[in-house]
This record gives sequence, C-alpha cells and structure tokens, in this order.
Amino acid sequence: MAGLGKNRVLTFDVGGSHVAAAVCCLPGFRLGLVVSAHLQSVETGAAFVQLLTRLGSEAAGGFDGGIAVALAVPGPFDLEAGISRMRHKLPYLYGLDLRQALAPHFGCGLPELRFLNDANAYLLGEVGAGAARGFRRAIGLTLGTGIGSAFAVDGEVVTVGRGVPQDGEIWNLPYESGVVEDFVSARAISSAYARRTGETRSSAELAAAAPQNLAARETFAEFGEHLGRVIGTVLAEFGAEVVVLGGGIAHASEWFLPAVRARLPKNAPELRLSELMDRAALVGCGVAWFNSLKNASGPDGSALTRSGSLPA
Repeated sequence: MAGLGKNRVLTFDVGGSHVAAAVCCLPGFRLGLVVSAHLQSVETGAAFVQLLTRLGSEAAGGFDGGIAVALAVPGPFDLEAGISRMRHKLPYLYGLDLRQALAPHFGCGLPELRFLNDANAYLLGEVGAGAARGFRRAIGLTLGTGIGSAFAVDGEVVTVGRGVPQDGEIWNLPYESGVVEDFVSARAISSAYARRTGETRSSAELAAAAPQNLAARETFAEFGEHLGRVIGTVLAEFGAEVVVLGGGIAHASEWFLPAVRARLPKNAPELRLSELMDRAALVGCGVAWFNSLKNASGPDGSALTRSGSLPA
C-alpha cells in the first residue's frame, strides 16, 4: 500500500457544516473532480463514515487497489491518533477513531490515512499552489465563524518559534477589551451591525446588502480596521513576508480590504487574497502528503510531523 500516494492522494476538507473531496495529483498539486455535501442530516459517526466513503468514491472513481487519504479537519482533534475531540461541532465524532473507521472503506493501510489541521491545510495549499508561492515566511488567516490561523516557514507549517503563538492559534490572544475573535469573526460583524441598527443579520446577509446598505458597509470597514490592527500588532513579531486571507468572509473583501490596508504599518507584510479559496484545504492536504513522502526520514518520519500537522 505504500505506493498508493506516490502521484495522487484523495483529499477531504471537513467543515462544521459541509465536507468536500477531490483527488490531488502531481505535478502541480492539481485537483480532479471536486464533490461536496452538507452535513445537516448526518447524526452518527457511522453516517459520517458512509458519507465520506461515498464522496471519496465519486471523487476517485472507486477504490480499486486503494488510494492514500489525507483529511483537513477542524480542532480540537488528535491528529496523530485520528480521534476528534470536538464537542461544539460534529459531536457524534467525539472519541471516534476515524483512521480505523475509514481505512477499510478506502482500501488503504492505516499509515496511508492521515489528518491535518484545517487552517494549516489552507495555508499549505496557498504555499504550494496559490497566493503564498515563493515566500519564505507566510501567515494564513481564514475568516469565517471564527478566525483560523497558520504560520509557515520555507514551505512547512510551524507551531513554535519567533512570533508563533501556542499551536499557531491567534483567536484567543488578548486584543483590546477581549480576544482577537471578539473583533475579527462573523460573530463580530453581526454584533457590530446590531449595535448600529438594532437588527441581527448574518455576515453573509450583510455582504449581499452592502451595495445598498450604508450601515453594512460601515460595519465591514470597522471589521477591516480591527483586522489591520491585528496584522500590524499581534502578528508583527513573526516577520511574515505575506499574509493570505481566506475563508467565507474573504468573498466580501471589497467591503473591508481598504480599511485593512489603511491600518497596516509601512513595514507590514504583503497582503493577498486566497487564490484557491474553497479549494485551498484540499490542495493543502495534497501538498502535505507529497512533502511527507519527499522528506520522510523513515517509515514513520516526515518533515511535517514536528508540528503535529501530518503524522505518519
């Protein structure tokens, strides 16, 4: 089975409400057919495994001879063990050994089924085939329900080192009267709009309304000001050359990006939008898998295991 991922790997992007799958191939980390499904009707671990098996089969055209698999998953998740520790979302996966549950369905051995933090996968996709190509030090920020973050040096995700917070996470770092996520998240956008108008609307609804809604535009500008301050202060010590913005809120960048740039100091890193957007984590799983094969120091070693990103 060790050769199953030599030139292709089946990748998954598991979110809180949806899952997507595609085969990532060399050269160029190219994606094949991308298939996806919502998770609203999934209520058990067995149903989750069944759904991933179906999507994987559709993306890979079946599993004759097996295929290596890499999954981007949200945290908290024990990446080495393949066991979810989430209680706030996908609670039916809590404590389930997903590696043992999924491997037989894909026809691969346990070492050929691996897990990667979703924010790390997103940044690796941009490093390998997107907006962060060619930069030595990069930060990826995924702007959605919360704020995800990842740090990379020389093409590898790092969770320790100068300017890197614990586990590479910035959502809970002190900022103004609270933490970063209180001011940079979909929740923060909705709360800021409610303070202005007394109305409760989602960030997606506000993005759609922004062309005709002054309060929505002002709310996104406020969001951008906070994001610019975070990049210029909280993230400054890392010394990034580029910061890549992705996630659902990035689709509304026209309403907040000018405010971000206005708040950045003169020596700030280059600011780029994700080139891969919804496909970044899928590509990133491929980048991580192929890098682990290239850099493996032994049957259980890889250059990425030191960050806990892609254990063997």
